[in-house]
Amino acid sequence: MSGEFKPKSFWKRPEGVTGAVVLALLLLGAGWLVMGSIGAIISFATGSTVGIVVSLMALAAVVFMALDSKTRTLVSYMYKSAMRAITGLFIKIDPIGILKSYVDDLKDNLRKMNKQISKLRGQMHKLKELIINNQKEIKSNLNLASEARDSNKQAVMILKSRKAGRLKESNMKLEDLYKKMEVMYRVLKKMYENSEILVEDITDQVEVKDQERKAMMASHSAMKSAMSIITGDKDKRALFDEALEAVADDVSQKVGEMERFMEVSENFMQSIDLQNGVFEEEGLKMLEKWESESVSLILGDEKQNLLLAAESDVDVLDLAEPMKRPEKLGRDNQYDTFFDD
Repeated sequence: MSGEFKPKSFWKRPEGVTGAVVLALLLLGAGWLVMGSIGAIISFATGSTVGIVVSLMALAAVVFMALDSKTRTLVSYMYKSAMRAITGLFIKIDPIGILKSYVDDLKDNLRKMNKQISKLRGQMHKLKELIINNQKEIKSNLNLASEARDSNKQAVMILKSRKAGRLKESNMKLEDLYKKMEVMYRVLKKMYENSEILVEDITDQVEVKDQERKAMMASHSAMKSAMSIITGDKDKRALFDEALEAVADDVSQKVGEMERFMEVSENFMQSIDLQNGVFEEEGLKMLEKWESESVSLILGDEKQNLLLAAESDVDVLDLAEPMKRPEKLGRDNQYDTFFDD
């Protein structure tokens, strides 16, 4: 399995919560029974030879289980298996089923993201047009102010100069706004492109690993798993499921990041008053917080490059450029390493 992946402990999984609750109830129940029957237990253990023998045998069994690692491992395996079976009755813990639901979530998010990108592109076109029109009007007002100055029309010169100044100040705000929208556009576009490959990789993994898991389940009984554990070998079925859970955890985090940035961009776009070139501070703070965070699971090292490109005067964004799908480096699936031994 990939060295980067650290499997969750039993107690951090859903079945672990069930196991903790059941264990607490068992301990409470045992304590209640012992306290309620302490007199009878003492009388039985000391009142006859049979009682003494049974008590010693029970004590020996407890001591043996406590000292013998194989017995402890077997009991632990049986308990965990039982808790997993009980938990599976109430919530979905099958990693293949979870991955299939994530594929559906990703496809749904891709549809929403595509609409969001189109909406943002339209807003950016309008904003760019407004900036260009303002630039033309600034130039026109400055020319009129110059002509008024040459004609000694002081009032007209002041009026046109002030209007040009206000438009220039407004354009500075609009250009800052455009830069922020450009960051969102570049990030959304790259997330969309990378997520398409992500969907393909997960879909491939689900199809292949579902068949492998079914074959493993058919040939690898619970008894074989228990015997493997007793002999000190790794339970291949458990390791396989751990790898699937690792894939599910990774995809879950990427889906969460995707949805979070979509929420950030949606809130920012809703806060924009395009006509006046203003936006609410809260939307800007959310975007700046995302920018300052160092790690992006979906974008990886591309995140910083996208932020720098948005600030660059050389790397001009082409809004007419169609969405493209990045080519995969080789044909390897990004999740293959999770199943390496």
